Amino acid sequence: MLAGLFPVFLARMDAALGSRPANARRPRIALPSDRDRTSTTAHAHKNNKSCGKPLIGIQDGATIARFIQFIQKRRAVFTAASEGRSKMTQSKTWLSMICAALLSSLIAALPAAAQSPFEGGWTLNTEMSNLSFQSVKKQTVVESSGFATFQGTIDESGMAKVTVLLDSVDTKIDLRNVRMRFLFFETFKFPEATITAQINPADIADLATVRRKKVAVDYTVDLHGVQQSYQSMVTATLLTDDLVSIASATPISVPVADFNLTEGLGKLQDAANVEIIPSATVSFDWVFARNTSTLAVAPATAPAQPANAALEAEGDFDKAACKGRFEILSRTGNIYFASGSSRLENKSGPLLDSLASIMSRCPGMIIEVGGHTDSVGSAASNQRLSEFRAASVVTYLEGKGLAKDTMVAKGYGETQPIADNATKKGRWDNRRIEFKVLEN
Repeated sequence: MLAGLFPVFLARMDAALGSRPANARRPRIALPSDRDRTSTTAHAHKNNKSCGKPLIGIQDGATIARFIQFIQKRRAVFTAASEGRSKMTQSKTWLSMICAALLSSLIAALPAAAQSPFEGGWTLNTEMSNLSFQSVKKQTVVESSGFATFQGTIDESGMAKVTVLLDSVDTKIDLRNVRMRFLFFETFKFPEATITAQINPADIADLATVRRKKVAVDYTVDLHGVQQSYQSMVTATLLTDDLVSIASATPISVPVADFNLTEGLGKLQDAANVEIIPSATVSFDWVFARNTSTLAVAPATAPAQPANAALEAEGDFDKAACKGRFEILSRTGNIYFASGSSRLENKSGPLLDSLASIMSRCPGMIIEVGGHTDSVGSAASNQRLSEFRAASVVTYLEGKGLAKDTMVAKGYGETQPIADNATKKGRWDNRRIEFKVLEN
């Protein structure tokens, strides 16, 4: 810091000495060398008792404050002594001016030196950041995925918040993304995940000096309607004065059971016919820009709608993409009816709304809406119930703007079970609505 301070000091000296006699000589001032910047000694006129016992470590706000106190006391003593004398030598007059100029220069530099690490707040630069997770299937096959859309801030108190749009999950394969969205994360019900943490300013107060350090951070994750608190080591790196990286020191293990995702994992396994280890490891490297810098990116006034975050082609889907999506949505189990009735429950709305959006992007296709039941009750009653339930879904989708002639309602009753009707879970699985493309 002092390297940039001395030009200010010399400029103020010139202003202070502007009226000196033309033949007067400027006093020689010994300045610290580059190698002494971090332990500077105020050694101007080192042996003169009026200004200058050596000072070391002038590199932070507290030290500068002590140095200012020291200068003020020395100058007061010098002034008091000079008032009692009728004559002052030119060198001592200049020395008083040196102390005054150095004092005012230090005061001018003090706010920057004592700046809070969070002053002005910070905003996540998404283009420079990443968030990824690793999963393992078939015991040994590791797959790495990530998220494309997230945003975050750190306010002046050190409160950090990152919001992740789960529809932006990126596995590099289209239908695998759709499975993750509808079967695992259930983004039609839980579109976002949030991570919040209170960072203690004292933990990174020396970051400007050390540039990189590890810090233990307590944080809370809100995912799939569940909140869990954790503590992890993160690495904070000051990339520039206006850019800081907050990265996971090591991958963070997250069991799916922590967020009630076990059922979703089962649906994934059934859809892909593969065994998946019920935990994942998460890694991140988030780069924040100080809000007062040109590198800061203004956060969005509101998160993007989940449908906008999905990584998929714009416009209409081809037949393969439509068939794949309808097969996946048929596995969600998120269409609900009152017991023994064809009346749709309100909680069916989020999935059916997503379905309507997909169907609108499959033009020229006839979609069959098929109703199925378990084996409880007579075959005839189950047949009627399955037909009525399929018709209720078609009526709902018509209300979302889909043409009636693009859909066919059909009931199958109990004739096509996919699970054992002798178990509660099996009967639940058999009570379902399925979607499939009939023609293109």
